[in-house]
This record gives sequence, structure tokens and C-alpha cells, in this order.
Amino acid sequence: MEISALQKARYAYTPKLPASLSREIAGIGVELGAPTESLADQKNLRELFKNTYGKPLATFVQGKNDKIGRKLAVGVILSGGQAPGGHNVIAGLFDGLKKGNPESKLYGFLRGPSGLIDNKTVEITPAFMDEYRNTGGFDMIGSGRTKIETAEQFAASLATAQKLALDAVVIIGGDDSNTNAALLAEYFEAHGTSGSKIQVIGCPKTIDGDLKNEYIETSFGFDTAVKTYSELIGNIERDANSAKKYWHFIKLMGRSASHIALECALQTQPNICLISEEVEAKKLSLGQIVDQICDSVTKRTANKENFGVVLIPEGLVEFIPEMKALIAELNDVMAHDASEFASEGEFLIKIDWLGKKLSPASTAVLKSLPPEIAEQFLMDRDPHGNVQVSRIETEKLLIGMVEKRLAGLKAAGKYSGSFSALGHFFGYEGRCAFPSNFDADYCYSLGFSAFVLIASGLTGYLSSVRNLCAPAAQWIAGGVPLTMMMNMEQRHGSQKPVIKKALVELDGAPFKALEAARSTWAVKTSFLFPGAIQYFGPPEVCDQPTKTLKLEHRR
Repeated sequence: MEISALQKARYAYTPKLPASLSREIAGIGVELGAPTESLADQKNLRELFKNTYGKPLATFVQGKNDKIGRKLAVGVILSGGQAPGGHNVIAGLFDGLKKGNPESKLYGFLRGPSGLIDNKTVEITPAFMDEYRNTGGFDMIGSGRTKIETAEQFAASLATAQKLALDAVVIIGGDDSNTNAALLAEYFEAHGTSGSKIQVIGCPKTIDGDLKNEYIETSFGFDTAVKTYSELIGNIERDANSAKKYWHFIKLMGRSASHIALECALQTQPNICLISEEVEAKKLSLGQIVDQICDSVTKRTANKENFGVVLIPEGLVEFIPEMKALIAELNDVMAHDASEFASEGEFLIKIDWLGKKLSPASTAVLKSLPPEIAEQFLMDRDPHGNVQVSRIETEKLLIGMVEKRLAGLKAAGKYSGSFSALGHFFGYEGRCAFPSNFDADYCYSLGFSAFVLIASGLTGYLSSVRNLCAPAAQWIAGGVPLTMMMNMEQRHGSQKPVIKKALVELDGAPFKALEAARSTWAVKTSFLFPGAIQYFGPPEVCDQPTKTLKLEHRR
């Protein structure tokens, strides 16, 4: 395979490790704390996880570890959407295994959890591993979104692990994938043979940044993704300030949480950044959001600045009350009357048919949308029968409504400027970038920590590396019990155990920082241009964590 000059240079990068993982391998001890409890629903979760509930926090310290040098066989899975640094998690796990015992083996399950179910594997050798160190993407073994949820899938997973004589399985994924890891750990404990039970360890991945808590300060990939998006936003801001004639509406990944939009705003200081959690908390209507944007446009026009930048979270429409109600009703109608809907013919006929099925309020909302946007609400559903929100061009919806509102203001003599807008969606551009030094180091440490958890005989844990605002040598490595982060939620008609998503906290320091500055940014051009991710140079340029992480930990 032909490689670029940067990829060749990145092969030579040696990720930094916490001091607790840098000592001689036999001197990495594990300190266990007191038993833990789940976030909520303790009784139900204790019953569901009879073998793995309530485990203690684990922290790596200096000390003798008699287990760490044993020969191990481990399987690793990349689960869900891509995130920069996944290959370095595998590299940290691989190097840890080989340092513990050169005869240890690592197998990659191909195409995600389905590889475990179907026993599709590749052995990861030193030469194979070296092709992927410090690179982006999940192309080393591929990823997938299969959920292990049926009795047959759990049984097949155990059969595969036993056939390969595995000591452990490592699942690299987000909140849903690690919920699956917790269930798999419980199943393996309950059904494994005495003396040869298979361990399960998770690693926290998602660019959305919504898998975090006191012990998981950030999910890997978030740092690289937001820096990639912020470079692009900064480039657009520079262009807008140069041309002085366009408003750019930029939708950013993040369906359930607005962490990406918030961090990009802190890095680039756009005129407007919408936060879904705030929209929901304040019950802002679509009209009120449009008014907010128009207010900035008219004030900037008065300053002879007919340009600007608006950041929009991908999942915004699900947080606007009237849109949320519309989506819920559409999901219900489509679930019960999909075949009848499909037979209704062209779009306008479908809209009339839906008008008889929806509430008057939702019918009015649907008919108020531009036809091309309304049609997106009616496209093919996801596997659970839900609207595919990422395919709704929210940026174009807002542009159309702002144009219409400004035309009314101009007719009333309240606006005299010109409004030209362009829409963008930044999503896949950030998922597979070369990991930043921070993510390269963090991911490698997560993988190495997963090895230590396995070698120490622990199961049902999420690999944890904390104190991330400090230099890597001062990071604190260990493991968090997966059940500690769980509660029960209504999913597809029944109560399910899940790892709770972390949404933007409106009383948190990152949002407060945005709130304090946005009235100025809305009127005065205050753009920041962070530029491309830097891999070589002083630590203040190359190794800094996100502004979100710094604000949350006050550094």
C-alpha cells in the first residue's frame, strides 16, 4: 500500500503513557476500592447483573502483580461508528500483551460484533499492527453495528470465544456498545465453565462526546474530530470575513448531545451556536430559533457586515418541541401503517394522507415545512422504524425560514441588508482523521490499561484514564465497573439496562463560557482560526486537550 509522507512520519511517533503504566510490567499493581453502585435503579440492575454488579473501582499503582506475565489469548472488537484513535487502542492492547508475555495472542474480530458471533477473525501480528499505528479509521479490522441481544447470539459469542480459547474480549465502542459489553460480561460469567471464564473489558469511544462521567473524562476520538471540524469552520470564517457576503449554516455531528457544536464554538467563536439541550430546556419553538438568527443578521447588517456563521447540532430537530412531537407521531404512523403509506403515490398525496393520521398541530408543522425538507421526514426509516435525523437537512430548513422572515422584515422597513446563505454538513470528515497527539496517547493508554485489567483477572470493566488536562505522565489509569454507569431506560417498548448518555450540562462550565460570550459574538465579528491539527512542535501547540475538558476540570 502506498502511504503519504505524514503517515510514514506518524509511524515513528511513540505514544506517551501514564507513569503507572511505564514501569516494569511486573511492577504494575492494581488497587481495588470499595464496592460500587449503579447511577440509579440499583435493585433492578443488581438482579440483572448477579455476577458482575457492584465491582470496585480499579486503579493501577506500583506493586507486585504475579498474574501479569501469564500467556493470554484476547479478541478485540471495533463496534459502532468510526472514531480517530481506534487503531491505537488496539496497539496499546497488543503491546501490553506482548510485554506481559511474548507468546500471548491478539485476534481481531472482523466487521464488529458480528465477527464474534460468526467467528470471523484475523490474528494481529507485529507486522500487521505496525501498518496501523497512529493512523485514523477502523479499516484494520472493520467495524459494525450488530447488537448481541438474542439468546442465540450470546450463545454463539461464547462458543466462538471458547473455540479460540480466549481469556478475554475487548469491546471498543460507545454507550450502546459498552452496554452490550456489560451484558456479555454477565453472560460469560454465568455460562462459562468453572476455572476458564472469559473476561470482557470495554473502551470508551465516540466522537459525539456523550460517554463521559467522573471517571471517564472524555471518550476517545472527540478531541481529533472537534479539532478537524474547527479547522474547517475557521477556514469558512476566514472566507466569510474575506468575501463579506455569505452566511454559512454548518450542521455538525451529534444527534443526542451537542458537545461537538459547543466545543467547536469555543474554538472558533461563530456568530451563533445552537445547543439542542438548551432548546429543549427552554422549550424554544422553531420560530423563536429563526428569530434569534434574524436578530443577529439584522444587527450585523447595521454594522455593514452581511456575513456570518451559524453552528447547528445534527439532532436539533428532535429537541424542538413541535418537531419532536411531529417525529414521534410520524414514527408511530409509519410503524403501524407503513404499507398503506407506501401505496399512497406522490409526495403531495402522501402529505394529505398523513393529515388524516396526525394531530392537527403536527399536520400544520409538516405542511409549514419546505417540501424538500418535509420529504426528508418521510424517507426510509432506520432499523428501529425511526426518522433518520442525520438525513434531515436542518441547515437548509433554517436558511429557508430565515430568508422568509427577513423578507417580511424588509417589507416592513425593519431590515435593509442582503442575505445570501450556504449550507454545510461536517460529519464523516472528522471520524477517521489522523488522531491528534492527545488521542494517540489517550487511546494507546486505554488499550494498555485494558491489557492490565485482563491480566489482573478483572471483568465487566471500562478502561479508564483520568487527569487528562495534565501531562500524560500524570494521567491516572485504571478501570470503572460498567454497571456503575448504568440505569434503566425505556427502549422499544420495555425497560432496558443502558449506560446513561452524558448531555451538555447547562449549568456546566463549557456552556457557561459560551453563554457569557455569545451576545458579543452574535454582533461583533470575533472569529478564531485554530488551523490544522499539529503533530510536531511544542506541547502547547501539539498536545493540548479540548477547551471543554479544560473548562470542566478548571485548568
